[in-house]
Amino acid sequence: MKREKVLTVPNALSLLRLLGIGLYFPLIQREQFGFAVILLFVAGATDYLDGKIARAFNQSSRLGELLDPAVDRLYIVAILISFLQLELISSWLVFGIVLRDLALGGMLIVMKRFGLPPFQVTYLGKAATFNLLYAFPLLLLTKMEEAWISQGAFILGWAFSIWGIGLYFVTGVSYGVAGVRAIAQVRNSRL
Repeated sequence: MKREKVLTVPNALSLLRLLGIGLYFPLIQREQFGFAVILLFVAGATDYLDGKIARAFNQSSRLGELLDPAVDRLYIVAILISFLQLELISSWLVFGIVLRDLALGGMLIVMKRFGLPPFQVTYLGKAATFNLLYAFPLLLLTKMEEAWISQGAFILGWAFSIWGIGLYFVTGVSYGVAGVRAIAQVRNSRL
């Protein structure tokens, strides 16, 4: 059995992004929104880079496959919590996004019990996460004092958000259907 390398550049980038979550909340509490936005943009860029590097230099790993989407979800939850505090987003929207992730998390647990691998991330799933990870920093910029920045960020932020949230729910349904079908196939093959 071949041992895969765990200490890779993509995994290091994912761990760096994970550490960034711990920096995010103090920045929000101190109302240092500019630094928080920079942190979120860096997180989005490293999310993009870790996948590119993994594929380009054959540094894909099982740890990376699990860590990267987990860190993405943690960022999204952290941002949503801060946005509720800052009153930048409605609680019903936060509830829907969190419910989608909890439902898919539950589906993953059931799939594992049936010996199935996790969902294969789709292009639309990546696009949904990309849109959200770029929309949220823009929405945070609406807290800036300069009106032209705040107003422009509002327009761009909600444009990315609407697409991202829509894709997030569409891919949630798609992953859910794929999970149910995979479980049904395994159950039927055992009969």
